Amino acid sequence: MNIAFLFPGQGSQSEGFLHRLPEHAAVAQTLEEAHGLLGRSVLELDSASALRSTIAVQLSLYTAGVAVARALIAEGIRPQGVAGLSVGAFAAAVICGSVRFQDGWKLVKQRAEAMENLYPSGYGLGAIVGLRERDVRELVERDNTPESPVFMGNINAPFQIVIAGSVAGMEKVIAAAKKRYARKAELLNVSVPSHCALLSSVARGLEETLASMTLQAPAIPYIGNRRARPLRKADLIRDDLATNIEHPVRWHDATCVLEELGTDLFLEMPPGHVLTSLARDAFPDKKSIAVEDSPIGTIAQRMA
Repeated sequence: MNIAFLFPGQGSQSEGFLHRLPEHAAVAQTLEEAHGLLGRSVLELDSASALRSTIAVQLSLYTAGVAVARALIAEGIRPQGVAGLSVGAFAAAVICGSVRFQDGWKLVKQRAEAMENLYPSGYGLGAIVGLRERDVRELVERDNTPESPVFMGNINAPFQIVIAGSVAGMEKVIAAAKKRYARKAELLNVSVPSHCALLSSVARGLEETLASMTLQAPAIPYIGNRRARPLRKADLIRDDLATNIEHPVRWHDATCVLEELGTDLFLEMPPGHVLTSLARDAFPDKKSIAVEDSPIGTIAQRMA
């Protein structure tokens, strides 16, 4: 069976999700590695108060994704491709063999700190469901101004688009989307304007740090965020990790590429079910499982 590992991004977290990770030696080892890098237990990062911090959210998501993917691989469940949404891309880069865990941690920490410090308030993300990409792009381009910037964010599905920018700019786009009979148009509980030009300085900092790191060619295809293409060279992954923060994530296209490469089963790493739902909607004839809902042993039995 051809398996793809999917790694979720910010917004999938929930209180206590690190404490709900499966009991497995590979999970315990990864949590211990994270403890050494953090200087205290990584389990402290998933409390309700801690998760108000972008830094805690992104580091805990990164750790959870790597930990569970390692546990699956230890049980013989090996992916033939990986893709991660936004910060999930860093866990995907570790599991495909391109980035070392400690280097990924350093990058995620730098990224999250820069994002949190750059726009502490008045900015974030919004979601529009029921309009096509070109329709949302038209609204964004019409309402984007230097005083109230707003941009296209993630294209999660053909009719599920994320916008990013100032709250004032997004509210204009949301109001216009409702007039066009969008099924849903609302602000999200995310405090940073991810994946747009407002974060170009974050990308430049990541480029500088990544230039000093040694990356390996991936052992399996890594599907990029920016262009949704299989990346098989270290420098291409280096560029994607650095610059995806200032560009929209073409998530739907990325999963289409995995399906075209022969994926029979999409496995979503914890936490949450968002990517599983998107995969089921896009590919109803393929299997999609959120590991959070299925014990690793049960998944292994299905693969046997």
